[in-house]
Amino acid sequence: MYRKLNDFFKDWKREEEATQKILDALTDESLSQQVTDEHRTLGRLAWHLVTTLDEMVGHTGLQFSAAKFGNPVPDTAEEIAEAYRFSNQSMITAMKENWTDETLEEEHNMYGEMWSVATLLQVLITHQVHHRGQMTVLMRQAGLKVPGVYGPAKEEWAAMGAQPPEI
Repeated sequence: MYRKLNDFFKDWKREEEATQKILDALTDESLSQQVTDEHRTLGRLAWHLVTTLDEMVGHTGLQFSAAKFGNPVPDTAEEIAEAYRFSNQSMITAMKENWTDETLEEEHNMYGEMWSVATLLQVLITHQVHHRGQMTVLMRQAGLKVPGVYGPAKEEWAAMGAQPPEI
């Protein structure tokens, strides 16, 4: 759990960069990729990550410009990636201007439970990690090159002249 905002900002910087890499690798054609008709498309998952910044952090009362939860999924991958870039920067700026380390201890109703802001921020990170994992599977199914996030992806191993790990 976070006790200092700067600790969150350090972790978030790595995670938002990883999410942005995944979003930037999407193509318009890949947005409709899904496992089955009963599951979210790649575009819907990507948009969910974008709008969750507004939805989750909005429960704290923090005001910032962001793509709104419930807005329809854009038609292009570029719009989704740019919306994340904009929403994320707006969120971080608002946090830095309005929150202190003490804000982390404040509690807010989140989905029928009381969560501290510190808890919310940890969940925000794990939520992104969770859905990025789902997205990378759909990206492979759509024939996209998946960028490495916590280390090289298969194609990046080859580009480095190294043998990828065994399958």
